[in-house]
Amino acid sequence: MTVETNALGLFLRDRRSRLDPAVFGFSGRRRTPGLRREEVAQRANISSTWYTWLEQGRGGAPSADVLNRIARGLMLTEPEREHLFMLALGRPPEIRYRPMEGISPRLQRLIDTLDASPALVRTAAWDIVAWNRAATVVMTDYGRLAPEDRNILRLLFCNPAIRDIQHDWDAMARFVVGAFRADVARAGATSDIADLVAELCIASREFDALWRENDVISHGEGTKRLRHPILGNIELEYSGFAIDGRPDLNLVVYNPVDPIVAARIRTLAGSDKESAFAGD
Repeated sequence: MTVETNALGLFLRDRRSRLDPAVFGFSGRRRTPGLRREEVAQRANISSTWYTWLEQGRGGAPSADVLNRIARGLMLTEPEREHLFMLALGRPPEIRYRPMEGISPRLQRLIDTLDASPALVRTAAWDIVAWNRAATVVMTDYGRLAPEDRNILRLLFCNPAIRDIQHDWDAMARFVVGAFRADVARAGATSDIADLVAELCIASREFDALWRENDVISHGEGTKRLRHPILGNIELEYSGFAIDGRPDLNLVVYNPVDPIVAARIRTLAGSDKESAFAGD
């Protein structure tokens, strides 16, 4: 098999050649840079014969477990690990859920430019980890909430102020639970949200009933209607966006349908006026 038709082997050899043997405690003279095949196999806890076959394009498709071992052995980045899976199996690896507390300053600066459009960044567990000023004046002031309370399901089912501003709370609650279930499964976070689900089932009979229904809902785009204490009845179109390199995060941007409402949000967001329902 030629190098041109063995993209997996070429990729493995290239990444192997970039590693410094001394960093991993390997010594001895070398005619070529990087680790030897048997050293990669040792780090990946697989046989050197099997690894050699992979570089040579022999032996069939490796398992996901073997690919993950090789990725760790070669110190691959997350994009490199995904590329490894695409070359070997024709599909990306399963998503590994990683709880996080915030986002990059660059992404925060981006959502801050949306002065009339509320924007939120949420995890697969629907914890809100970032928001802009427009979200503060339209949704709630997340900065006033404890980090553990910045969860959309906790707010919707356990915060009366948030519940009261929903135009149709019953429909919204059903939608959120179904979309949340889909996100959690997609991110491989089912076990990570077990405590949250148990807590909400105890705190809210409505959540408990909806969770037992096992509905799954897609939520890429839609319309949200609110009864805002300052802006009145407003309608927002929203779209969800995946964040490159972080499939467990989702950016949601809400765009006011009425230009007059957009102008008023911009005015409120630029003033010192606080949201009238900031989680009181």
